[in-house]
Amino acid sequence: MSAGIRHDDLRRRNRALVIAAVRRSGLPSRTEIASTTGLSHSTISAISSDLIAEGMLAETKAGEHATARRGRPQVALTLNPKAATVIVAVLSLNCLSAAIIDYCGEPVAEEQRAFSTATMSKHELVLECIAMLRRLMAGMSPGAPKPLRIVLAVQGISDAAARVMLWSPITPHRDIAFADVLEGELAIPTTVENDCNMMAIALRWRDPARYRDNFIAILLSHGIGMGLVIKGELFTGTQSSGGEFGHMIHRPGGALCRCGRRGCVEAYAGDYAIWRNAHLKNEDSPPEDAVTNTDMQALAERARAGEGPEREAYRKAGTAIGYGVGSLFALIDPAPIAFVGGGAAAFDLLEPSIRTALARTAGGQHSDAISFDTIPAELPLIRQGCAMRALVFVDQEIFAAGPQAVQESRIAVA
Repeated sequence: MSAGIRHDDLRRRNRALVIAAVRRSGLPSRTEIASTTGLSHSTISAISSDLIAEGMLAETKAGEHATARRGRPQVALTLNPKAATVIVAVLSLNCLSAAIIDYCGEPVAEEQRAFSTATMSKHELVLECIAMLRRLMAGMSPGAPKPLRIVLAVQGISDAAARVMLWSPITPHRDIAFADVLEGELAIPTTVENDCNMMAIALRWRDPARYRDNFIAILLSHGIGMGLVIKGELFTGTQSSGGEFGHMIHRPGGALCRCGRRGCVEAYAGDYAIWRNAHLKNEDSPPEDAVTNTDMQALAERARAGEGPEREAYRKAGTAIGYGVGSLFALIDPAPIAFVGGGAAAFDLLEPSIRTALARTAGGQHSDAISFDTIPAELPLIRQGCAMRALVFVDQEIFAAGPQAVQESRIAVA
């Protein structure tokens, strides 16, 4: 019996390696899979034949191979987009976005809706999520596979088990058990993830050479958040989804933050904070939720035009970010940083103050060598991270386990 179990485990591992190689490479040949996985050609041939027969993979004709080669082109393997679907949803300030994603990671249906997250009851907020996902599923093509996984990204903190939104600045309500409710209503396994963590996952898929072992994704938007990867692992806490960079204290007793505390990095670097300082409002002034990207773009243009309160507001923001990053780098070695979100479009106004503050910290001793990237649109990155989180689960936990596990999963969500 034990030998049979070892054989099953080995087969599952090898199936997972082949699927992962195809997902990572896009259109690899069997020879390329052998090179990246270390599996024998006979093992890859047997597994790929099974996966093709089961509908997970497909072969491309020689003329369709995307990679140009000398001599006779090899047959490539690709993911079958119809093998499975997953659902991704992003809940942020005054906005809910959701999409159905096929097995290749492409959206097949999507919806976005604006509403006031701050004034809705907990029940209304949950119902909005359920209703949007039901509408998307109702519009699926006849015969399309029912989604096998839901990943909901939230602006705020989820628990370590990825089941509950513990706290978010977008709503006064705490401890919203989204996973339990969505699973109960839709019968689809669900996880609740921090949105910035999902940005970090997406970066690893977009640019694995740069974003691999140690890197940071910092959200510069209405709020300030962070996804942190250390030694190849996404950092999460023992009780929550991980680091809250935006709510590290920059100035004790300082400006009022959305979280209700004072002096947070976000209270100087979030859109509402920059807006507040640019308009010379008192630091006790309540954060404004109605500041739009268009408002911030116009504010940045005024700051670029010359000295004044607008430029000074960006200096304060950059200083808060720089000291925060420097404090982080005093604990871990400096690593590549991707600044993501609307605030990244004004990075030219922030960077000088970021580097000045960073150089004054122990973590900024090598500040000239620290590299920054900017990605102004956060939603596509968050959505991609959610999609990869869901699809890799399907790859490793369902499809790699074999036909019986696939059948059981499909029955469970039917």
